[in-house]
Amino acid sequence: MKKIFDPATAIQDLKQFGEFGGVNPSITDSATFTFMSEEEMIKAFHGEAPGCFLYSRHWNPSNRYLSEAMAAMEGTELAWVTASGMAAITTTLLQLCNSGDHIITSVTTYGGTYAFMANYLKKFNIEVSFVNIDDIESIKRAIKPNTKVLYTETMTNPMLQISNIPELSKITKEHNITLVIDNTFTPMIFSPFKLGADIVVYSLTKFVNGKNDCVAGAICASEEFINSISNVNDGTAMLLGPVLDPLRSSSILKNMGTLHIRMQKHGENAMYLAKRFEQLGIKFVYPGLETHPHHKLMKEMMNEGFGFGGMIAIDVETAEKAAVFMEIMQDKGVGYHAVSLGYFKTLFSNSGKSTSSEVPEEIQKEMGLSPGLVRFSVGLDNDIERTCHLIEESLKESKLI
Repeated sequence: MKKIFDPATAIQDLKQFGEFGGVNPSITDSATFTFMSEEEMIKAFHGEAPGCFLYSRHWNPSNRYLSEAMAAMEGTELAWVTASGMAAITTTLLQLCNSGDHIITSVTTYGGTYAFMANYLKKFNIEVSFVNIDDIESIKRAIKPNTKVLYTETMTNPMLQISNIPELSKITKEHNITLVIDNTFTPMIFSPFKLGADIVVYSLTKFVNGKNDCVAGAICASEEFINSISNVNDGTAMLLGPVLDPLRSSSILKNMGTLHIRMQKHGENAMYLAKRFEQLGIKFVYPGLETHPHHKLMKEMMNEGFGFGGMIAIDVETAEKAAVFMEIMQDKGVGYHAVSLGYFKTLFSNSGKSTSSEVPEEIQKEMGLSPGLVRFSVGLDNDIERTCHLIEESLKESKLI
């Protein structure tokens, strides 16, 4: 398989020394910055002092280091880090859209994103059309003269669909629409910008950081777009203030050095479980197996060497059965009954009752989200065979097999 891009090596090639030669960049624990002259400060407020730091809501050196690493990983000119993944999403959309504009988005998406699109944007008179991102013709039919954005996730949450980014890019470029991709589930596995996306957003809380000890996000895009969101006069990021603390930036940056190894292990463990679930005849979803309808597409788009991802889902039909199953798994030590993902321990939750609960039940049904879908973020377990055995025991005790 042809290697599309090597994001791990792109990060490795960065030369980011501390100010005294430290192998880790120095942490700039400062909210404001000193200017040697009034003229330089005036220039900074007008965006005419490149390299000068003004105020940490605008730029901070520690945030800049992490932004450079994210941009390297995605192959974009620049990036900007935020205080959460939702901050990255909302900042991007509010910068791109004005009152009266229109957004097309996948109906299968993170619950917080769905709620922002379906409920919050109404107050700004921004219209949103929800589509099946797998249905290219429905996307084309949804386009209007005022459509400004097409938004989706590379691997959708929680259905684990794979968005055809090159095909979506053709459509958006033809109609002068900005293609925004959330790549939270699949860092390094996919490089959406290289595949044709204009902007890539992340919740760094998940796989990128990998420790579930902070909340953070990122926007990876052109230098022009990053400069626009941080502009002191009308930049959404600058004026709404979703800034990431520099101490957290430093911590996340260090964790990025091991991201490729972690993604490989997450994928290896998830693949082990998927193959065993297939043998057991359990209804499950995992794009890494040929039985998944988007397996071929995933192989065509993915970068080589990082696996098929650490996300897998089991369908146990009802929320009641899911509750019993998850409680038994937690008691047995499979992992934690918790939301989020990308942690070194396995996390699991019933999507319809948790991370997708903002999506109305009738919409969940339309999109094919089973009330008994249990989403797993498979951890870095050294003995995945043991973990699998514990899951099987839990399935038996729950009378699911």
